[in-house]
Amino acid sequence: MAPYQIVLADDHPMFREGIKRIIDGSSGLEVVGEAGDGLELLTLLKSSLPDMVILDLTMPGLQGVEATQEIKKLYPEVKVLILTMHKSKEHLSRVIMAGANGFLLKENAYGDLIRAIETIRQGGSYISSLMSNQMIDFFRKKGSLDAEHLLSTREREILSLIVEGKANKEIARELSLSITTIQTYLVKMKKKLDLKTNAALIKYGLQQGENLSPK
Repeated sequence: MAPYQIVLADDHPMFREGIKRIIDGSSGLEVVGEAGDGLELLTLLKSSLPDMVILDLTMPGLQGVEATQEIKKLYPEVKVLILTMHKSKEHLSRVIMAGANGFLLKENAYGDLIRAIETIRQGGSYISSLMSNQMIDFFRKKGSLDAEHLLSTREREILSLIVEGKANKEIARELSLSITTIQTYLVKMKKKLDLKTNAALIKYGLQQGENLSPK
C-alpha cells in the first residue's frame, strides 16, 4: 500500500524538520513536500497533490486560514490539519469555518501528532481536547438549528463523538456498530442537514453543544 502523503507548511525550518522526523518515523506516513509560506504551499500543490496538508496559522505571504480556504476550494479531497501555538476560541472558530479537518496545538504536537493524522485519515476530525471544550462553550452561546428535532438519538450520539475528535473506527467500537454503519449514519446526517463535508458536519455539531446530549 502506498504511504499516506503529507505536505508541511511552516515558516520555521527547524520546527518543520522536527515534525518531518515524527511523520517519516511512523509506518505508512511520508512527507512529500515542504513550504515556508502560504503562497509557496499553493504553488507546490499545483504540481503534486498530497493526501494531507499540515500548516501553521501565522505564515508570511498567505495566512493559514486563507490558505485553508483556498485548498478546500481548489482541492476539497485534501485534508487540512492546522498546527499552531494560538489557543484562542477566535482562531479555532475561524479554522473550523474555513473547512480545516483538525486543529492541534504545537505544544502537544510531539505527543499527539500521529493520533491527529490517523483520526483525520480515518474520516474523523481532530481538535485538541482543551480547544474542543472551549469551542463547544463558544457556539453554545450563539444558538443554531436544534439537533434534537433534526437528528435521531443515535445520530446525535454519533455526532457528539465526532465532535470529541474520535475516528469512525473508535466510534464503531464504542457503540458496537460496524464502520460501514457509522459511515451510513454520516451520509444520512449530512443529507438531513444539507451539508457537503465532514468538516461542515463537525462545525454544526460544535454549534449544537448540549443539543447533542441524549434526551
